[in-house]
Amino acid sequence: MIKKTEAPLLSLADIVTTVNGGTPNEVTILNHLNLNIYDGDFITVLGSNGAGKSTLFNTISGELPVTAGTIKLRDRDITHLSVEKRTAFLARVFQDPKMGTAPRMTVAENLLLASHRGHRRTLRLRGLKQQMPHFKEMTATMDGNGLSERLNTATENLSGGQRQALSFLMATEQRPDLLLLDEHTAALDPKTSAQLMAQTNQRVTQERLTCLMITHHLDDALKYGNRLIVLDQGKIKYDVRDEVKAALTKEQLLGFFESID
Repeated sequence: MIKKTEAPLLSLADIVTTVNGGTPNEVTILNHLNLNIYDGDFITVLGSNGAGKSTLFNTISGELPVTAGTIKLRDRDITHLSVEKRTAFLARVFQDPKMGTAPRMTVAENLLLASHRGHRRTLRLRGLKQQMPHFKEMTATMDGNGLSERLNTATENLSGGQRQALSFLMATEQRPDLLLLDEHTAALDPKTSAQLMAQTNQRVTQERLTCLMITHHLDDALKYGNRLIVLDQGKIKYDVRDEVKAALTKEQLLGFFESID
């Protein structure tokens, strides 16, 4: 169990999340889960299928309502806050490269849209032309995928790696309080996946973003982040950080999974 003296950025207290409530198919996925997330945490999230990883993200983002428990952001109760209102402080990148971008809008138009995330919408000029140098510089940080040369290309015409890189840039453009990476490299080929993961780590660490990243790759879970948690049957069964995490081996982690099967 992690013990910190500072106040958490996000606190999940005794969270129960049930789906298909009141039917014969009712299932409790998160089972009195407790988790404190601190400013600057880069947490890799592991767990077998059905352990509750995606449900945890859907609960944090507001996609799934909690059955019981409390969610607080900087000590403000957001348990029943809508998905739309949570976008003011939360961003998410999904596994599917087609999610998170508008396919018929250009790369630059998608980035412009992301720059207004969480802001009140008003009638005003887009200012796209003035933003192009900034977007050029931003996309150039995603080395080697050619995204900076495709600012005027419709997103639907990008490769999967380019589209996922764009999704990541859009999610981090406004520096969210909390970034959720939902297996964001899983649909990519090994080379593109490794490239995006390295770029992700660079941006998260340089910007000191607070981030949770679901992954099925034990090597990535061990290599990246300052903290690692393992979910099992809707609860956090393992939670390590800093020097303890850095000393973990793949064999030790595999042994832990075998012990909870």
